[in-house]
Amino acid sequence: MRIRLIGPGDMATWCAMRHALWPDAAERDLIREGQAYFDSASSLQAVFLGEVASGEPSGMLELSLRSVAEGCRTTPVPYVEGWYVVPEARRGGMGRCLMAAAEQWARERGYTEIASDAVIDNHVSERAHLALGFAEVERAIHFRKEL
Repeated sequence: MRIRLIGPGDMATWCAMRHALWPDAAERDLIREGQAYFDSASSLQAVFLGEVASGEPSGMLELSLRSVAEGCRTTPVPYVEGWYVVPEARRGGMGRCLMAAAEQWARERGYTEIASDAVIDNHVSERAHLALGFAEVERAIHFRKEL
């Protein structure tokens, strides 16, 4: 496995993975957000791409800095905004390698904690986070009302 920072030539692959992770998002919005990253107009600080030995892209992790993260004592906090591994590469260590790269990126910049989230019924993500040493800090239900 190889983990590296993405480059402009990875845009289509990255956006396809983003769409697989967030299928309800408009593809054009995901592409626009991806382009903003390369134009330095994005809140994302680093995006890692994971490749299997054959060089096939198999996962990605997006990292931002948030001023506040639930359960964290420091600010800003490196925050995992998106973490995706293609189905055929799951349970093979790709997710772990992507997270290790994000943690290393954070440590090299002097950060002492990292945060993430998962929707309340995503038990696969919950187990993956716990297996990598994350501790659950709270559960929440978010509400919205159209005006």
